[in-house]
Formats: sequence, C-alpha cells, structure tokens
Amino acid sequence: MISYLMRRVAQAVAVVILASFLVFGIMHWLPGDPILMYMTSDQYHQHTQAEINQMRHEYGLDKPVLVQYVDWLGNVLHGDFGKSIIKGTSVAADLKQALPVSLYVGLAAFIFAHLIGIPLGILCAIRRGKWIDSLFTALANLGMTVPVFWLGYLLIFLFALKLHWLPSFGYVSPFKDLGMSVKELIMPAFCLALVPLAGSTRQTRSAMLDIIHQDYIRTAWAKGLRERTVVARHVIRNGILPVVTLSGMAVPMVIGGSVLVENVFSLPGVGALATNALFTKDYAEVQGVVLVIAIIVVFMNLIVDISYGYLDPRVRLS
Repeated sequence: MISYLMRRVAQAVAVVILASFLVFGIMHWLPGDPILMYMTSDQYHQHTQAEINQMRHEYGLDKPVLVQYVDWLGNVLHGDFGKSIIKGTSVAADLKQALPVSLYVGLAAFIFAHLIGIPLGILCAIRRGKWIDSLFTALANLGMTVPVFWLGYLLIFLFALKLHWLPSFGYVSPFKDLGMSVKELIMPAFCLALVPLAGSTRQTRSAMLDIIHQDYIRTAWAKGLRERTVVARHVIRNGILPVVTLSGMAVPMVIGGSVLVENVFSLPGVGALATNALFTKDYAEVQGVVLVIAIIVVFMNLIVDISYGYLDPRVRLS
C-alpha cells in the first residue's frame, strides 16, 4: 500500500508541475504586451523607452521565459504568486479572498449532488422498469443537458424577481450572517450541482445494475437475505468504484461551472477572478488561479486513487 501511495503522489506532483509550465508558457506566448494593458496608449507614448524598460524589469518581463518560469515557480513554493500587473495587488491576497467563496459554493454543490444522486441511482437500479426508475432516469437525462447559465437566469427570474423568496445575487460570509448566506447559496449551489447530480444518478444506476445480475448476488437472494442486507453488504460495496471515479471527475466540472455561475450571481469567487484576469490579460493573476485550480483537481484525483486502494484490494496489490 505504501508503494502504491508513493507512486500516486509522485504522479500528482508531476502533473501539477506540468500544468504550471503549460499555463505559464501559454500566457507568455499569447500575442500582446501586458504593459499596454497596464497603461493607456497616451500614457505609453508619454513614457520614454527607458521608463518602459524599467517597468518591464520591475515585473520581470525582460527576462527569458524559462528564467521567468523558474523564478515564478520558486516564489510560488514560498507562497508568493506574484503581483497583478493591472490592479497592483498581491495575487496570493486576491486568491485568499476569492477561494473561500468558490469552495463554499462548490463544496455545498458537491455534497448535495452526491447525497441525492447516489441514493437515487441505487433506488432506480433496485426498482428497474418501475415508474420511479423511468421518472428519475428521464430527469437525470434532462439534467445533463441543461445549460448552467440559462438555469441560473431562470432561477433568478422565478425565485428572486417573481416570488421574492431569494436574493438575486451577492455573497455574504456564513460567519457574518448565516441566514442570508444560506439564502444566497441556494440558487448557485443548485446550478452547480445539477450536472454532477444527474451524472451520479445515471452512473450509480448503471453500476448497480451490473452488480445486481452477478451470480453471487443471485446466491444472496436465494439464501433469503433481506433486501437491505443484500444492497448494503454486496451491491453497494462492489459497485461503488465507478461512482467514486465519477465523483472525482465532478470536481473539475464544479470548478469549471463556477466560472459561469459566479458571473451570473455576481459571486466574488475564483471563477469571476479568472474571467476578469483573462479579459485584461493579467499574467500573474491567470497563472495563480489556474495553478490553484490544478492543485485542487489533482488533489481530488489523488484522493480517488487512494480510495481505490482502500475499496479494492486488487488495485493496491497490482
């Protein structure tokens, strides 16, 4: 088990380093000059070439790209993600403010999706062919196709503008006002949870149906075991691996969806921070955001790999 964990950790570190190199290289190889984004055209012409070169030197833009990458990566290891060219603020400080918002909404969506989706999938598999299976399977198929941004605007129109039950946008920390925070959380968390919920329902149903038709499950039924015992001890335990895989894949979907959801509901999270940084071509901000997202996704995949080793002895012994 130790060697299995070490291999997975080494792979995770390699993926993070590769992701950091790719995002750094892509941002620096894109056409355009970040100094021109920092100042207007008139300001650019008012400065001498020496002053402009001094600004490039201040932000480290006069060095070769590979040297800039090594310097940036070394600073990141010390918790310094650089300084925003456009806003002049610390990228680490901006991430410290935005990341809790995205994690708050994303974690709520992730938990809601799987607390509802997995039991629904199990229920559909056990009641295959019944009306309840047809109903929730159809709803899951519909949920996979709904555009997140369209659903967000629809919820705002219905619950905020028409019924006045929920606020239409904004964010309040749960440590300041828990009631208002929960109200503002409901619509964006539901939008983020819809696709993972539908996916977990479909995947759980499919995985459980494959297990239910195995010989040892028929033997358990033939022995007269209760339905609850058969499902809990045999069906779920042996059919949960594909669901665990999908749960790990739901993390990047939730994070990616947060870009749309945070802009629809005006949430000051990582998605909105990344959007603004991309539009202004703020190199340091984009690099910091993408690196943090990559670390979160790789960490969750590492957790999935570790859970594989725990749930299936064949994996950790291979």
